[in-house]
Amino acid sequence: MNTPPVVGRRERKKAATRQAIADAALQLFLERGYDRVSIRDIAEAADVSTTTLFKHFPGKEALVFDQEEDREVKLIAVVRRRPIGQGVVDALREHVLASWLQAAAHPLRAEFTDLVDSTPALQEYAERMWTRHTAALSAAIADDAGVSHDNIACRALARFVLDIPVLTRGLQDPRAAAEEVFDLLTHGWRPPVRRLQDHDGD
Repeated sequence: MNTPPVVGRRERKKAATRQAIADAALQLFLERGYDRVSIRDIAEAADVSTTTLFKHFPGKEALVFDQEEDREVKLIAVVRRRPIGQGVVDALREHVLASWLQAAAHPLRAEFTDLVDSTPALQEYAERMWTRHTAALSAAIADDAGVSHDNIACRALARFVLDIPVLTRGLQDPRAAAEEVFDLLTHGWRPPVRRLQDHDGD
C-alpha cells in the first residue's frame, strides 16, 4: 500500500496563500462585480504583493477558477491510477459523485454561476478551460484504451462527463441525475419510462 507523500511546511504555506488570494478575489468579485475589481485590490485584500499574486495565478480570470487546474490533474489521475479491474466509466462515476456534487451544493454556487454568466471575459475563459479539460481527459482515456487521441468515442465520453455539472444544474436531485448519465454511458441509450403524469392532458 502506497503511503501518501508528506506535505511540508513550505507547501502548506504556499497552498494557504493561494487559497487566501482566491477567497479574497471571489468575495470582491461578488461584492463589486468582476470588471470593477483590480489585481491591486485583490492583493491588498489578501495582504500580499501583486508579484506574489502572479506567482500563484497567471491572470485575473484564473482567480475565479482557482480549482480548475487541480480538477484536470485529478481527472487524469482517476483514469490512470484507478484500481485494477475497475472500468474507466465506473472510476469517473465514483470521482464525480464524491467530489463534483459537493461543489455544486456550495452555498455560493448560484452567485458564482451568475458572476460567470454575466461577465463575457469569464465566459470566454471558461469555454477555453472546458475545451482544454475535454482534450486532456479524452487523451488519458485514449491512452488507456490504446487508441489515437482523435478517437471519437473517447472524446464523446470525456465531453459527457465534463458536461454533468451543467446537465444536472438546478435539478431537484443532482446525484440521481448524475447516476442516470453514467448509466447511459455504461449501458447505452434506453428510452425513459413514461410516468403517469406524462399522460396528463392526452
